[in-house]
Amino acid sequence: MMKVYADNAATTAISQHALAEMIKYYDGAYENASSLHTQGQAAADALENARTRVAACLHCDARGIYFTSGGSEADNQALIAAAHLGAKKGKRHLISTKIEHHAVLHTLDKLAKEGFEITLLDVSREGMVTPEQVAETIREDTALVSIMFANNEIGTIEPIKEIGQICRERKVIFHTDAVQAAGHVKIDIEDMCIDMLSASAHKFHGPKGTGFLYCKRGIYLEPLICGGAQERGKRAGTENLPAIMGMAAALEDACANLDAYTTRVSVLRDKIIRELSKIPHAFLNGDPVQRLPNNVNMCFEGIEGESLLMMLDMFGISASSGSACTSGSLDPSHVLLAIGLPHEIAHGSLRITLSEYTTEEEADYIIEKVPGVVERLREMSPVWERMMQNQ
Repeated sequence: MMKVYADNAATTAISQHALAEMIKYYDGAYENASSLHTQGQAAADALENARTRVAACLHCDARGIYFTSGGSEADNQALIAAAHLGAKKGKRHLISTKIEHHAVLHTLDKLAKEGFEITLLDVSREGMVTPEQVAETIREDTALVSIMFANNEIGTIEPIKEIGQICRERKVIFHTDAVQAAGHVKIDIEDMCIDMLSASAHKFHGPKGTGFLYCKRGIYLEPLICGGAQERGKRAGTENLPAIMGMAAALEDACANLDAYTTRVSVLRDKIIRELSKIPHAFLNGDPVQRLPNNVNMCFEGIEGESLLMMLDMFGISASSGSACTSGSLDPSHVLLAIGLPHEIAHGSLRITLSEYTTEEEADYIIEKVPGVVERLREMSPVWERMMQNQ
């Protein structure tokens, strides 16, 4: 039986280049970058080298890169810092969307309890927010706009540059959660007028447990973790140098190979979408064009996504029905509900996310197995039976 890993939006396999970099700093150059001796300063130099390499991939000032434990920490720090900075100026209004990752939504809930007013923008059936919506919602007391670069469930890529330009003109801090976008699409922080950006290494073949936050110079970044003076006093705790070096290597590789990756993987993505769309009462979620090159998200009416995943797993296919961060919940995806799907249909979703290691044979195997699994589940489904009776 073939084994196919198709859950790369949840996490990716670490690249050999990243792994080699990590081993180098675990095995030999393991010193603390805060130490003053020669070996410690060599570690500090390596840390700054990684910062410069990450910044070069995103076209930004290296002094704006702060290393974190991942995307969730970066999101938390960005939102809390921007909100508190705004509050000092009498601005307590925050704007985001209904389809953000829970690292953003739950942080906004926390800020709402502190007295901040939160506006969550609606999105289209394709999961798109428009620059016009943002422009119309910004007020004199708006402190922050946070719009994700690309959605982790349905793969829709938002008009980040246009939104960034509006925020820059209105002098409002603009943050984007780019956890699913970094290493998968071109990002130019300067050109896109991005003030703050969050990313996570394990989404682009780097190690788990590390990521970064970009914060434009001139914006006060409030520390989320207090203690030592690491990360220029903005993030206490000894830096995880091996993981950071692995992240820099992985991001460099991803950005250097981006055009080839996009071309090859999007062909596999489109083939899967085309073939699975032939299943009766199946449809694509997310924008068909402005979409991550590796993302397929389909709904199959009349079945439960959990049962679909379990049966696919029996055939060796690892996929998901939504965000891995909410996989323990029995509630339908908040993203699918936000794009207008009813509960009973939102429950029957399948997310297939590919990587640069995905082969055409693996894509063909997915195409071969999914229709039969859907048919089998529908044969057992009272929901499907009622649908057919009501036609």
